[in-house]
Amino acid sequence: MNYKRHWNKKFGKSEIYKLGRCGCKNVEIDMLRLADGEKKSYDEKDKEYGLLILGGKCTVTGEGFSYENIGEREDVFGGRATCVYVPRNTPFSVTGVGEVSLAVTKCPSWRDHKPALVRPEDVKVKVMGKPGWTREASFILDERIEADQIYIGECYVEGGQWASYPPHKHDDANMPTEAATEEIYYYEFKKPTGFGIQRVYTKEGDVDETYTVKSGDFVEIPRGYHPFHAAPGYYNYYLWIMAGPVRGFYMTTDEDHKWLND
Repeated sequence: MNYKRHWNKKFGKSEIYKLGRCGCKNVEIDMLRLADGEKKSYDEKDKEYGLLILGGKCTVTGEGFSYENIGEREDVFGGRATCVYVPRNTPFSVTGVGEVSLAVTKCPSWRDHKPALVRPEDVKVKVMGKPGWTREASFILDERIEADQIYIGECYVEGGQWASYPPHKHDDANMPTEAATEEIYYYEFKKPTGFGIQRVYTKEGDVDETYTVKSGDFVEIPRGYHPFHAAPGYYNYYLWIMAGPVRGFYMTTDEDHKWLND
């Protein structure tokens, strides 16, 4: 299966990964690009949503909540994100305030939670890794927000650095060491010619995929190790969306490369 997809950034709604038509079984994603005043509505049964504003402003309204004129960055390189959590069985709409772009994550949900707004000042930032594989990680829709499966963050990677490295995976339900969690990456590069390399592989060898990724690309990770490299000179952003019944960073490192953590 080809895990890579692309968003051409056209206006309107673009369905990128849809359950039943992708490798992941717990997470799907739409991309929205709306003009000023343009509106898109959602009402899907037993699904929770995470709406991550990539750039621009919008208003998100639903039953019992209204978040007006939210979003404080022009693009993903312009500051911290704004994100909205919408619980299951809660019809809602997104309206552009000027032009706006969003990633809309959807996951099956079995419990009722409260809607929540994560503002830029709520985002937790950590520098992770060591020389050669450092990145700045933003934790956005994380354990602080009650949800069933959705867990969202962002990473910023300097050109020439690796991320998701040493290679790790989170596909076995073996707590407290590892959780069964699917993931999707979405990439942007500060320069239009930027690119990176994404690998997805399993120890057994039944999955062994390597992709060149550019701005607008996605790679889904239903299972397996998934190291990423940003080409030298090209500053990278990637959105990471994790989905599983145990939310958080519970993962194991590839035994062949575990020594790098020492």
